[in-house]
Amino acid sequence: MDKQQLIERISSTALLRGDFTLRSGRKSSYYLDKYLFETQPDILAALGKLFAQHADDSVDRFAGAELGGIPLVAAAAMAANLPMVLIRNQKKDYGTEKRLEGVLNAGDQVMIVEDIATSGGQVLEAAAVICEAGATVNKIVAVIDRQEGAREKITSAGYVFESLFTKTDLGIGD
Repeated sequence: MDKQQLIERISSTALLRGDFTLRSGRKSSYYLDKYLFETQPDILAALGKLFAQHADDSVDRFAGAELGGIPLVAAAAMAANLPMVLIRNQKKDYGTEKRLEGVLNAGDQVMIVEDIATSGGQVLEAAAVICEAGATVNKIVAVIDRQEGAREKITSAGYVFESLFTKTDLGIGD
């Protein structure tokens, strides 16, 4: 599937119109339901390949935060044949009590995959967990940038930010 076909598949599968409240608390006339596109095998496989193309030779592993980032990071890791780590929203209070699952070594260069970037708050929390573990966030790549401030917030925090698509690519106006 080429990029235009992927845009059309994501739009037809996951673009909802109406009145929505976003995670940031902002109101929106549209909603991109990541679970609708992340649960489609053809879309997920195509996204994995695109994420893999954003990983240069310096990337040691991918990371994704629960819940939406988990299928994406798995697809990216398989497409690039690189290991991944999973970031929990909260530390477990049982078993190993980990916030990160998988192997992450001090000094690793990590590319975080993100689903929808709106304000950038959640992915910055994930980046902090990676950095606290002694690794470096090489870049953050989102499937879709809603163009509502995430890019600016993430880059002002010192991270490289890229997106596979923007709301403009999906034909969504203001």
